[in-house]
Amino acid sequence: MRIEPDIKLDFSSVLLRPKRSVLGSRKDVQLSREFTFKSHNKYNGIPIMASNMDGVGTMEMADTLASQQVFTCLVKIYSAKELIEFFNTPSRTEYVAMSIGILEPDLNKFKAVYEQVDEKLKYVCIDVANGYSERFLDFISNFRKKFPQVVIIAGNVVTADQTQELVLNGADIVKVGIGPGSVCTTRAKTGVGYPQLSAVLECADAAHGLGGHIIADGGCVCPGDVAKAFAGGADFVMLGGMLAGHNEGGGEIITKQYTTEEVGVTEEKQFVEFYGMSSKSANEKHFGGLKKYRSSEGRTVLVSYKGAVGNTIQDILGGIRSACTYVGANKLKQLSKCATFIQVNNQLNTIYESSTIGE
Repeated sequence: MRIEPDIKLDFSSVLLRPKRSVLGSRKDVQLSREFTFKSHNKYNGIPIMASNMDGVGTMEMADTLASQQVFTCLVKIYSAKELIEFFNTPSRTEYVAMSIGILEPDLNKFKAVYEQVDEKLKYVCIDVANGYSERFLDFISNFRKKFPQVVIIAGNVVTADQTQELVLNGADIVKVGIGPGSVCTTRAKTGVGYPQLSAVLECADAAHGLGGHIIADGGCVCPGDVAKAFAGGADFVMLGGMLAGHNEGGGEIITKQYTTEEVGVTEEKQFVEFYGMSSKSANEKHFGGLKKYRSSEGRTVLVSYKGAVGNTIQDILGGIRSACTYVGANKLKQLSKCATFIQVNNQLNTIYESSTIGE
């Protein structure tokens, strides 16, 4: 046993320090990024990603976000037939990844889809909760040999050493985050995790030194957190909870009535169910129930129904543009170079948060 004495940081631990800027308007900020991956594929788009979760990583979400050059990692539960039909449309290959695990049926499903779409499938998200197993590394290495031209997104990890291992074994993009998600209970159930901003800072440095890229996966609760993730060196930012509750997620809209005691007014509010992919809800829905040897590592919640996802994307991108103007970055690419983080004890004034009726 040993203790690392350095304090690690979450997004709530810091703010971005403003700096003199020559930018005249937020609209002058360029948010698109261009990347060339180790597999020699090129990417050009806005590097926000919808998470491969129920209610977020849907085909409907992918179509909507792709029209704005925003990326989606599809949830794993789609059948090979559904995926073949989806990816046979060429416009769906640039901003969408098929997601798989590391079991033989996962590999077989990918092969079936890949062969039936004339090898147009460009991205795969190989996703496990614990990216530290030798089995996971072996799978990545073997997958790279079988499919040298496919962009591999792999995770999740939170440390520089394992980020380097994944890149060296063939991953183009490493997914960073253990426990920071809004419906993840891994930290509570296992005591394992890493504050997300420090994980991004350390893993980005490790990946970039080897020509790899990273995704900040989890922990963002507002557009300012997304800006902080990019400022910390993330190439992509993956969102789950922030993109939950929209029409494109496909969840059932649940209406509840609330009565205000002070004035006796009854009002209706609309919600959508959202849950972690290691939760009891997800296991019962997709895997025949929670296995006896494991516990649930996710919660099930009701999130406010938010309508069309385009409004939320506009809010997020507007916040990032504004952050760039505050620190003098005229391109998203420059944000990490212009950023200075200051540690804080409190970042938000929340006194009227529960009384807000609109923005």
